[in-house]
Amino acid sequence: MMELVQGEGGVLPLDQEYVSQVAQLCRQRDWLLLVDEVQTGVGRTGTLFAFQQYGIQPHVVSFAKGIAGGLPFGGVMAGAACKDVFTPGTHGTTFGGNPIAAAAACHVLDRVDDALLAQVNEKGAYLRAQVEELDLPCLGKTRGLGLMIGVEVKGDRTNGELAAQLIDNGLLVLTAGPGLRFLPPLTITREEMDKGLAILKETLG
Repeated sequence: MMELVQGEGGVLPLDQEYVSQVAQLCRQRDWLLLVDEVQTGVGRTGTLFAFQQYGIQPHVVSFAKGIAGGLPFGGVMAGAACKDVFTPGTHGTTFGGNPIAAAAACHVLDRVDDALLAQVNEKGAYLRAQVEELDLPCLGKTRGLGLMIGVEVKGDRTNGELAAQLIDNGLLVLTAGPGLRFLPPLTITREEMDKGLAILKETLG
């Protein structure tokens, strides 16, 4: 099982060669290849799923978070090798199949089209370039895919201290590993991004 962009670890995209070799090893040894797309899925990285950018075909993919626009919802996709592992009635949950969450998920999937995914990539590239262009003494390089962005933290202050300052000034950020993590809504506007960048500059400059 792999998380192709390690979120909690610091927004660290796995190396393409490594992922390709793991997929090849799974084929050679008849192992299952499972991909965790809970954070990376449903357009967050600029494709519907991050595995599409790595040119691999997992046997199983898990997803959640963005699929229902904030309502609790998760799912699993399985290929032919695993499709009969769970049969009807094998697994039950009290709130499984919640009609409101399911309706929200259907709406999200209708919205996540090629145009939106292209915008996610454009917005992500813009944010990363602008953050680096600010050249703040406490921040370094950016990394990530689409609108899943990690920022290196430099200097004496911890990422927790920087995040607390930014949140106090109205910019919601997360910590991840030793850095900061930006996960804005996929529908964020240029005006909203520029407002956030202004807070970033004023707070940490």
